Amino acid sequence: MPASARLFISLGAALAAAAVVLGAFGAHALKARLPAATLAIYHTAVEYHFWHALGLLAVGLACVQLPESGWLRAAGWLLAAGVLLFSGSLYLLALSGVRWLGAVTPFGGAAFLLGWIVFAIAVLRS
Repeated sequence: MPASARLFISLGAALAAAAVVLGAFGAHALKARLPAATLAIYHTAVEYHFWHALGLLAVGLACVQLPESGWLRAAGWLLAAGVLLFSGSLYLLALSGVRWLGAVTPFGGAAFLLGWIVFAIAVLRS
């Protein structure tokens, strides 16, 4: 299996596992401690985290077929950056209450969007 495929499949699986843990933490440990609006922010972080972990798995599987594609590698890194910036900023916002962290979230959203567009370009160029 190509190194890029191993990398993104492993990263996607690890991020999916982390999303499950963080989702369970939110559902059990935070439900009684956070206001409903803040818990909704946390839930949004988990949801986007999980979907984009699956996206990384898809990028990794595509790398099996297109191991030399720089476009695919870029897509994978953009999706991973999106998880860190988008979900990470929302997790921190929900847990800390520091409102300025919300200013980071759109950069993660842009990384998600670019990641999916670059993924499409990678496939179309193959």
